[in-house]
Amino acid sequence: MKEFRLKIITPEKTFFDGMTAEIVARTTEGDVGVLSGHSPYVANLVSGPLKIMLQNGEFRVAAVSEGAISVSADETVILASAVEWADEIDVERAKRSEEDARRRLAEYSSQKEFDLAERKLKRALNRLTLAGK
Repeated sequence: MKEFRLKIITPEKTFFDGMTAEIVARTTEGDVGVLSGHSPYVANLVSGPLKIMLQNGEFRVAAVSEGAISVSADETVILASAVEWADEIDVERAKRSEEDARRRLAEYSSQKEFDLAERKLKRALNRLTLAGK
């Protein structure tokens, strides 16, 4: 398979910048696969898995928390609020985040607080699912 450049950028750092032959990302419309030569494409990402084919042909999975994907002839760029490898997720921290988000959902006083707690809960549940817990 022909490879293409993939960049994954968060507000804190460049999470990944390298070559891949295939990715699968979760968008607001469902999962989308990207191969070399994919037509130009832009979509919003939701909290979910991001599968990246490594150079050895195996996939590595990352937990993505909301963002956007842009596919062009030269590269694919993912901008995300947070990304971490599934096998590096701190499960105890994710459980604490889930508990905090559920508490905030039960106690919200504005739509903004509700929306923030809901996003936090989705992120925590995605991390726990991908960590296998």
